[in-house]
Amino acid sequence: MRDELLDDLRHELRTPINHIVGYAELLLEQAADLQRPELVPDLQRIHSAGKQLLKPIADHLDAAHVQLTATDVDHLSLELRTPLTTIIGYAELLADGAETDLPDGFLADVRRIRDAGTQLLGLVNATLGVLATHPTSTGAVRTETFPAVAEPTPSGTVSGHLLVVDDNAANRDILSRRLTRLGYTVSCAENGRVALERLQRGDVDLVLLDVMMPEMDGFDVLARRRHDAQLSEVPIIVLSAQDELESAVRCIELGAEDYLLKPYESVLLRARIGASLERKQLRDREKEYVRLLAWERERSERLLLNMLPEPIAARLKDAHRVIADTLAEVSVLFADLVGFTQLSVRVSPQAMVGMLNRIFSAFDDLAEQHGLEKIKTIGDGYEVIAGAPLPRQDHAEAVAEMALGMQAVIRALSQESGWPLDIRIGIDSGGPVVAGVIGQKKYVYEVWGDCVNTASRMESHGLAGCIQVTAAAYERLRGRYTFTERGAIEVKSIGTMSTYLLTGRRAFQ
Repeated sequence: MRDELLDDLRHELRTPINHIVGYAELLLEQAADLQRPELVPDLQRIHSAGKQLLKPIADHLDAAHVQLTATDVDHLSLELRTPLTTIIGYAELLADGAETDLPDGFLADVRRIRDAGTQLLGLVNATLGVLATHPTSTGAVRTETFPAVAEPTPSGTVSGHLLVVDDNAANRDILSRRLTRLGYTVSCAENGRVALERLQRGDVDLVLLDVMMPEMDGFDVLARRRHDAQLSEVPIIVLSAQDELESAVRCIELGAEDYLLKPYESVLLRARIGASLERKQLRDREKEYVRLLAWERERSERLLLNMLPEPIAARLKDAHRVIADTLAEVSVLFADLVGFTQLSVRVSPQAMVGMLNRIFSAFDDLAEQHGLEKIKTIGDGYEVIAGAPLPRQDHAEAVAEMALGMQAVIRALSQESGWPLDIRIGIDSGGPVVAGVIGQKKYVYEVWGDCVNTASRMESHGLAGCIQVTAAAYERLRGRYTFTERGAIEVKSIGTMSTYLLTGRRAFQ
């Protein structure tokens, strides 16, 4: 029971001491702001007396200390009552003066100091009386205390939104007012449950957390936070009246950024807050860099896929070497907009480019729908291939469907816009062809071979509004599609060829 009394007294004493020291520091700052130097000496006496209260608590009220005799209790009572009398006396003097010519807020803080001193004196009288009459208890001498290692004050105040979590309203008031004076945005929570709800909003940069709280204490907050990916990114500094090493270790193990004992040095607290916020900003910046790198990588991959087929792009990323393949069978389609060059001189550049973009975007959708690879556009010409870069058995059918779809697109856009649009299409099926990547700064996927050249000639020697195919393509497609025989035509650089006009799908399809 005696150890429990010591624990309770040590914790209960630190809270009003924290109030005395904290409000005294705030009042010293206000006195400077009000240009009232005559108030400073008495406030400094209160502040010094408040700090003086900490030594006897550390010397005598340690549950692991040597036995506390009746003489020790008397000495402790004297060491605590003397500074308390100083605090209460000067606070009453200041309160009398503040009633006449000082702001109401100043008077309220002075009364808070007086009330905290009176509360502390009553607590000392009551609890030390019990200790003086209770059986003693011995324990091992504690050889070390948790160190509060001072850190250098940051070169400048790091801005941020701080959340103060404490069940004691005066503690919240002192700390939030001090932090606001330092330029921080401050919110408060009276217990751990409210703190976690407040953190879910995602706008808090740092938490200042008390340990001993009702409903949900600081340990529970730390434990729940570490299992939440979003909340675990927010640093927490524990401000506690518990001076046991075990409490500090437990908080750090649960993920606390730092641990400070109440009442804390304001300069030290400011340094710890600044250092924690700087570390968080560095971590946030690193995450942003990682996110931007991932975005840039994804963007680069999208751009690469706009220029190259996906399998080719993957090979290019895996091995920086020449990519060249021989494909046994492919089908190639060339298309050209009839009269578009002449039409472009009668409309604005914006209208011409806009219409060309609508047409080629629709063609791109068709190519993706039918699994074709667009090779390139040249002016108002369009080239696609089926069976490259990956082989497929139905390459001829794929380009046939593409050609019929292109005709439908042109008819629809011509009717919608009123422009006299038409298209000429040529197809050949065969092989082999060579396909590969050329260029170093701007990659291009190209195909070469007789099939490519012949398809181009089918387009250039074709008829407006028609799909002209070679005999090889006709043989592959005639079972599923309808044709009109055009007959033999003279083809530049090739000679006489028998060609056919693809007119549609067979009825049973």
